[in-house]
Amino acid sequence: SLGSTAITCFTRGLDLRKETEDVLCPANCPLWQFYVFGDGVYASLSSVCGAAIHRGVITNAGGAVRVQTLPGQESYPAVNANGIQSQVLTRWASSFSVTRTKTTALEAVGRAVSTARPSTGKRPKKPLDKKAGNKDCKADIAFLIDGSYNIGQRRFNLQKNFVGKVAVMLGIGTEGPHVGVVQASEHPKIEFYLKNFTAAKEVLFAIKEIGFRGGNSNTGKALKHTAQKFFSLENGARKGIPKIIVVFLDGWPSDDIEEAGIVAREFGVNVFIVSVAKPTTEELGMVQDIGFVDKAVCRNNGFFSYQMPTWFGTTKYVKPLVQKLCSHEQMLCSKTCYNSVNIGFLIDGSSSVGDSNFRLVLEFISNIAKAFEISDIGSKIAAVQFTYDQRTEFSFTDYTTKEKVLSAIRNIRYMSGGTATGDAISFTTRNVFGPVKDGPNKNFLIVLTDGQSYDDVRGPAAAAQKAGITVFSVGVAWAPLDDLKDMASEPRESHTFFTREFTGLEQMVPDIIRGICKDFLDSKQ
Repeated sequence: SLGSTAITCFTRGLDLRKETEDVLCPANCPLWQFYVFGDGVYASLSSVCGAAIHRGVITNAGGAVRVQTLPGQESYPAVNANGIQSQVLTRWASSFSVTRTKTTALEAVGRAVSTARPSTGKRPKKPLDKKAGNKDCKADIAFLIDGSYNIGQRRFNLQKNFVGKVAVMLGIGTEGPHVGVVQASEHPKIEFYLKNFTAAKEVLFAIKEIGFRGGNSNTGKALKHTAQKFFSLENGARKGIPKIIVVFLDGWPSDDIEEAGIVAREFGVNVFIVSVAKPTTEELGMVQDIGFVDKAVCRNNGFFSYQMPTWFGTTKYVKPLVQKLCSHEQMLCSKTCYNSVNIGFLIDGSSSVGDSNFRLVLEFISNIAKAFEISDIGSKIAAVQFTYDQRTEFSFTDYTTKEKVLSAIRNIRYMSGGTATGDAISFTTRNVFGPVKDGPNKNFLIVLTDGQSYDDVRGPAAAAQKAGITVFSVGVAWAPLDDLKDMASEPRESHTFFTREFTGLEQMVPDIIRGICKDFLDSKQ
């Protein structure tokens, strides 16, 4: 049977086009995900591979199956066979049967395995990576499922099925996405937390175990509860990873969702709404607030809302949703000043500073750096030391953890020499900020000097600001106030700092951090 079509675990009889078709089922489909109706003669709503396992034509190792289209009938029975419980269906418009095809078993299995994992010509990944999951998808996700009377038991099961498919495609793993589930009904119930499972198999099993609660769809109440309680560190939320709530809504919420949306945004949570079966024109009168989707989502820019017409045939909606959930650069509500800035320190290493004061300078920049969430997708720190010359101590891409950045700061060696601040600003703008200027983070430069510069600072500082860098100037001892003001961004008063003694640097730390956050927020308005 060279004409076999590779199908997925989810392909149904009604998805096939021909009267008789030879298909290849992949290996290792999760048994409980199969919807199978009938016994021997299956309603075309059934999963083909599920029916084939139910019938004993193949095992869960996959293989070749011949599918024959049959007319519809009344009453498909429920029978438990080969680990699959088929379900009752009163009537359906078409059916199918499954039989063995005439291929050699070996060829079938070999081909079936290759359809389960598209071959790229590379060796299969080591099993170790499977545990790690999809490292490119940075997300901690709460699926807020609809458990109200609106949806009903049957569609509730289809909803669980869909969430299961999304969970599998996300690539859950220790270093990949983590997920949990909350059920919204009269009162919200956290079914399981992020920390409970780090393997897709376990998550699928846990989803299967969730029972339908019924009651009003108090989605607003559930969303607020989830935003406030679900993402704590002790419940498994990870620092620096975007927090996401995917709200599934069948119809519309019974309560107000606007306030919950505000709370979620304040907590830095990205809310997506997947609405299924939107209210019809006749139903709109029953909806408290027609604009409920726009008010709950993270940003009303179209990215955070997703629509599916019904709970049937949702497989094609899985991948686009997963792609959205894995685009961490689009998670606008995760962006706070603490995790979305690049801070470059320009450190005066001239001989007037002296060894012990240079230590105080390093402590000062460590204390600022400490306040930020440093990671490969978070904030980044760089440092340049200057005399007449400049030395890049480390660039934005060198260290992506706070520990490494702080240790790199401690290891900066004092140069000792002259003071050419203008040149140093130009050097830093070009070499340190140049490579990140198109990145998502907002750029800040903190210039620290203890004296008069031998060259012009005004031109280079203006050029830095024109390149999108906000400049704070910090002067100590003999640094002239005019120079400091000339370097600083507008409004100059709030971007210029001065202290007579190096010991006074410590008190400035909170004000500088606050200044960075204020500028960050102003730039987002």
